[in-house]
Amino acid sequence: MAWTRPHLPGVLTLFACAPLGCGTDAANDGKSTGDTGTAMDPTSSSTDPSATTASTSATTASTTTSADESSSDDGSSSSSGEIPSVPAVHWVGRIDDADPARMRFGWSGAGLVVRFDGTGVSVRLDDAAGYFTVVIDGAVGEVLATGAGEQDHVLATGLPPGEHTVELYRRTEGSFGPTAVLSVDIEGELLPPPAVTRRMEIVGDSITCGYGNEGTAPCNFSAETENHHMTYGAIAARTVGAELSTVAWSGKGIVYNFGDNTSEPLPEVYDRTLATEGTTWAYAWQPDAVAINLGTNDFSTDGDPSAELFVGEYVEFVTHVREVNPDAFILLLAPSLFGGELTMVEGYLQQVVDARVGAGDTQIAWANINVDSMGSGCDGHPNVVTHEGMGERLAQELARNLGW
Repeated sequence: MAWTRPHLPGVLTLFACAPLGCGTDAANDGKSTGDTGTAMDPTSSSTDPSATTASTSATTASTTTSADESSSDDGSSSSSGEIPSVPAVHWVGRIDDADPARMRFGWSGAGLVVRFDGTGVSVRLDDAAGYFTVVIDGAVGEVLATGAGEQDHVLATGLPPGEHTVELYRRTEGSFGPTAVLSVDIEGELLPPPAVTRRMEIVGDSITCGYGNEGTAPCNFSAETENHHMTYGAIAARTVGAELSTVAWSGKGIVYNFGDNTSEPLPEVYDRTLATEGTTWAYAWQPDAVAINLGTNDFSTDGDPSAELFVGEYVEFVTHVREVNPDAFILLLAPSLFGGELTMVEGYLQQVVDARVGAGDTQIAWANINVDSMGSGCDGHPNVVTHEGMGERLAQELARNLGW
């Protein structure tokens, strides 16, 4: 059992690992019930648990990774990735469950959702990120500031008796290191999580992370001023009612990172479960749409990539995105550039789309969602108001291309 802190009266404790066995279901003969539908490899972060189910005993409960699984002909488990209709903690974003006693996530906006009948909820975290957005019944609460080492954090307390939904999301980007969830404490009864009907992934750089969007220029980057929940991607996802998974890292490009650095551009870290570790994501969680906003850093200084290099690497990356997300609509977003340089890169994006369409991929397009600056945050990055304008434009493009 992951955590042996004495239980409080009337509190339902959801451990990260169940007595049945970490990441397994007794009724499934010990096979993983995570979204991959395969036995868990303890050496690789390969599963995609969309939820953790609870089995209760008296006032306590323990969790196992689970989804709405079905059984294949060979007896192994498989999963549709749908939200289970049983009481569960729902995980958002890429989750490392290699050690189910410490469910970990690292990319911007990753987190968890709990729905319960009761009065409060708290979590035990070991976190390097520092800051989280807490949403209580649809209303954003105070910023949760955390610290390294195992610590208890109250997300909501003293709520009126009845049904509530509480959400917890990383504000801070993955380069700060992962967050580990050791337990979730419910003051009441855990309920099935809210339904998810649309899924969206967004891939990008500092703007997609929310770099400095809560700062007031002039200012330099700080974790306190980075708020992924108020980025254009998160705003658009909420507008169209989609669950969002973000893969973004400040300074990354398609070919060249900021300052012409070529060490691990975004395509080289895209497959990671956690930003700072090399374990591979299994892609069992399948988005309906993937939006890619890269290129700003490629053209940030004088050593720009050639058209042949940029288009070739972008086509290769999008081809991989299609391989791992076979049914998603892919939307390439024009980077934050200006004048003739923006026009040039928009032409490159059209070449990428043309190459993919020529390969038989018709579920792809590009769009420019940039807006006139409505104010700057830190280091020239868009502030929240500018993000809101971009988010509105992205939501319109999603509606136009997917009927959302």
